[in-house]
Amino acid sequence: MARPSISLKARALRYLSMREHSRIELARKLARYAEEGDDIEALLDTLEAANFQSQSRFAESLVHRRAHRFGNSRIAMELQSHGLDAETLAAAKGELARDEAGRACEVWRKKFSHPPRDAAERAKQMRFLQQRGFSHPAIQAAMRAAERNEDDEDGA
Repeated sequence: MARPSISLKARALRYLSMREHSRIELARKLARYAEEGDDIEALLDTLEAANFQSQSRFAESLVHRRAHRFGNSRIAMELQSHGLDAETLAAAKGELARDEAGRACEVWRKKFSHPPRDAAERAKQMRFLQQRGFSHPAIQAAMRAAERNEDDEDGA
């Protein structure tokens, strides 16, 4: 006996129950299962009207998932790729800007066990943080904090 096919709405609700999705991401996932006569845009409008799908919740969720590993510019690019409106994007960027230097210090601390011993090693550590999307001021703050911590340990 064949299993009954799941409706697009049920499939969308299953996706949204697992984690927040952007409108574009959800439309792309549902398009694979759409049949003749299915209107994905109307379904997405219904889900958004019922507050099952929310761009602002998606932005908060993505920021929360990525903030402990990546810098502001990398997260902002990912948010833009999901087609968020300008207001939601600005709110997410504002939330991120508050603690970028602290997050850069944490990412540096997880990756490197000691401050750079020479210019080449310093450049390598700075490139690592830059590739993670941290701004130059945040990278500088992380490097200064690492050197300060070493000085504190040497003096103790």
